[in-house]
Amino acid sequence: MALLEGRVALVTGGGRGIGRGISELLASEGAAVAVNYRKDADAAADAVNAIEAAGGRAKAYAASVDDVEQDAAMVEAVLNDFGYVDLLVCNAGIASRGSNVVDTDPGELQRVLATHAISAHHLCRLVLPSMRTRPRGDVVMISSAATSYFLGGGAPYNMAKAALEALAYTLAKEEMRNGIHVNVVAPGLVESEMGRRLAKATGGVTDMRDVDARAPFGHVCQPVDVARVVLWLTSDGAGYVTGQRVECDGGVPNPAVLR
Repeated sequence: MALLEGRVALVTGGGRGIGRGISELLASEGAAVAVNYRKDADAAADAVNAIEAAGGRAKAYAASVDDVEQDAAMVEAVLNDFGYVDLLVCNAGIASRGSNVVDTDPGELQRVLATHAISAHHLCRLVLPSMRTRPRGDVVMISSAATSYFLGGGAPYNMAKAALEALAYTLAKEEMRNGIHVNVVAPGLVESEMGRRLAKATGGVTDMRDVDARAPFGHVCQPVDVARVVLWLTSDGAGYVTGQRVECDGGVPNPAVLR
């Protein structure tokens, strides 16, 4: 039997990069997947088509996760379509511009915090009533290994991911009585659109294959590598795990891979 048979997952930013890897793997293990996207409808549709072609169930939902009204409309639509949500993956995110604090635009700080952390709070609040009715619930926050070293030149991103983790630890304590598990996955450098931009900006990398030899296990972390951690955390194999943070960086800090 598939590990997630009968479950319904909402994956924010689920049409591209890490989010798509998570959407496809959860669907392959039996979950119906609500694929959230903000602008790239084509990517979300492609992810849904790939899931359906493999025999899974999925549907795309447009919402800018930093907009509480759009979040509410999306969750209502997912509940109408699938009946409940018992697995939420807060994956949607944006990068900060890499400026020092003194040079950071206040608007950027607000956008990054809202996209990563405040949106997750909104979505948890909206799905918890449904999740509490199910035999098991799971919330997984996709954070970053950046919160292990807090490099300069990225305070909005560092702050946003730290706030996201704080939400996870708090929610884990609040919801364990309701059978809901809340955990954090913290990837290092991942081969995704955001990862490629990061590698180019910080290491001058134009071809990720050039990084493979320096990366753990001979390759840059792939979206499916992160997805496998999410799958384990949301399966019965992690039935006694909550309030935990799992790094997925191959044991090597992100900056070291780009040197």
